[in-house]
Amino acid sequence: MNITLKQLKTLQAVVEYRSYTDAAKALFMTQPAVSMQIKQMEEQIELPLFERDGKHISLTEAGTELLHYAQNIRQQLDEASLVLEELKGLKRGKLHLTMASTANYFAPQLIAAFHHEYPGAKVTLDVTNRSGLIDALKNNNSDMAIMGSPPKGYKLTGIPFMDNPLVAIASPSHPLARRTHIPLKELADEPFIVREADSGTRIAVERFFAKHDLQLTTGMEMNRSEAIKQAVMAELGLGIVSLHTIEMELALKRLVVLHIEDFPIMRHWHIVHRTGKRFAAIPEAFKNFVLENAEELLDISHMDGYA
Repeated sequence: MNITLKQLKTLQAVVEYRSYTDAAKALFMTQPAVSMQIKQMEEQIELPLFERDGKHISLTEAGTELLHYAQNIRQQLDEASLVLEELKGLKRGKLHLTMASTANYFAPQLIAAFHHEYPGAKVTLDVTNRSGLIDALKNNNSDMAIMGSPPKGYKLTGIPFMDNPLVAIASPSHPLARRTHIPLKELADEPFIVREADSGTRIAVERFFAKHDLQLTTGMEMNRSEAIKQAVMAELGLGIVSLHTIEMELALKRLVVLHIEDFPIMRHWHIVHRTGKRFAAIPEAFKNFVLENAEELLDISHMDGYA
């Protein structure tokens, strides 16, 4: 097989723009030239890359596989370019960081502190849910991710860098808010506002309740911690969230942390990346910066509910 980098770039453009004509414009090529590049690839692999239904085109299974490798090759070339630039003595570099939506409450502080030390760093930040994090890491579309427990079954390395306590929250007017030393079993009949089913927080909470032979009673399901906080403040139920997400609400007395036995549920924040990934200088520097400074920069030991 003798597929060229230009052909792989053409494939990516056609997929991105879903049109031979628009891909040609983006690549400063003619539409027949784009068609020829795709046709040559199909002849090379002896399989069609696209299915055509009128003006609509979609990838075949072969096209999907080839696109995956094209994306990996592009990532490798980008990494090589950064490494070579840094070998020339250029004090700049790129960092593509993907993080869980909950981490967005503290990660900007880390990035700001890092940027103070490395002002030439250009940071691209994506905030997504757990499935989006897994896709970004699996497809090598990001240097690293900040998330809770790393997923199993993938060739990924996760390095813990900071505690992530999950606490039970309530409206200040809730009857449990005025109590201390609440037995865990009293939560069995309380409705909880919960994250979506594949959320790391939801998975951790359900495992915790199952470990204590209790069933979590789910009231409403939300896909963001911010939505859970608003629902709890509206007295729609209790919630379990990362302590990092409620500093402002605790200070303004809009929420309270319930003092429940065996709480908080202690988790950890991780930096996660593909196993064996070779980092350019700036991503490597960011990883080391977070591991060395995160706990001091983001100290939550003073907050109610931390133990």
